[in-house]
Amino acid sequence: MESGSFQPDLTQSAETGSFGLSPHFSDAVNRNVVESEILGGVNLRDVPPETVLEVQTLNHTYKIVHKGWGQALISGHPDFCPDPVLVQIHGSTWGGTLLKQSFIGRGMHLEFRHPEFQPIITSRILEVREL
Repeated sequence: MESGSFQPDLTQSAETGSFGLSPHFSDAVNRNVVESEILGGVNLRDVPPETVLEVQTLNHTYKIVHKGWGQALISGHPDFCPDPVLVQIHGSTWGGTLLKQSFIGRGMHLEFRHPEFQPIITSRILEVREL
């Protein structure tokens, strides 16, 4: 694939998202869902394998090489992944137990299973972009 030729959907619509508004969710959860749709992000289900993403959080900048089926090589944390390590990306959270699966969302926290230090939850995501 030619560098920069793939443009992931960084505005994920409600129709393709893993969450929608629900009368069964609290107002706070529904607000978070709407906010995640507005801020956008990347649904890994829509990203071809070998796509390289840069995820900037409050504390670190991660490089993620998507391998498919939620697996990725991730690097960028001085203690947990200074060099690329194969992880399972769970998705993003708002800081609690509710998970938006396979989604890397601005304003949220990335959660992934590390082979030694599992699970890892990052600081708030500021930006997601393809390299």
